[in-house]
Amino acid sequence: MRRKDPEGLFGPPQTGHIARREFQRRLERDAESRVIPDTPAELIEYFLETEAQEIEFEIARMRPALSLNQEFFSHLQFELGQLRFAVSKTEDMEDRLIELEALQKALLEGTEAYDKMQGELVKARNSLTKILTSKDVKATLLEMVEKNELNRSLLTLLDENISSANESNQKEAAAFMEKLRAAMLKYMTV
Repeated sequence: MRRKDPEGLFGPPQTGHIARREFQRRLERDAESRVIPDTPAELIEYFLETEAQEIEFEIARMRPALSLNQEFFSHLQFELGQLRFAVSKTEDMEDRLIELEALQKALLEGTEAYDKMQGELVKARNSLTKILTSKDVKATLLEMVEKNELNRSLLTLLDENISSANESNQKEAAAFMEKLRAAMLKYMTV
């Protein structure tokens, strides 16, 4: 049965959904299979060749392995310094300087955001462990409210655990965590 669209709001039906999804999956696999360079100089070129929308993915992929470490940022800063203070600058050097400055800004902001997110995730995991192992959950929640430790990251982690418990057919655990979630929402200012 075809649905009618008398106002023409939805446009004509499109085909190729499966092909588009397959293409998207192939792109994701290709991004994950790219080899991470060994040296800071190669890593700079790697990032310059990376699409802007892929930078966050690459930061998340490389940050734990410490490819984006102080040595890398020092090398990037050194190359920027050489270009900035070159005696005779060519147009190519000016273009490279602009590219590297933009790359440095994107990488610094991206690694800062990634590190902050990781820190929040660790705190959320510790908080959830504290709640789940507590003898008096209500008292623990009240204590955490006083310290402003109930936040969206903790709620998200709890939601993931609830979902995981439901998928694993652990109904009692899921029900307990659902009650815990409801109690948390009473105290949280979302």
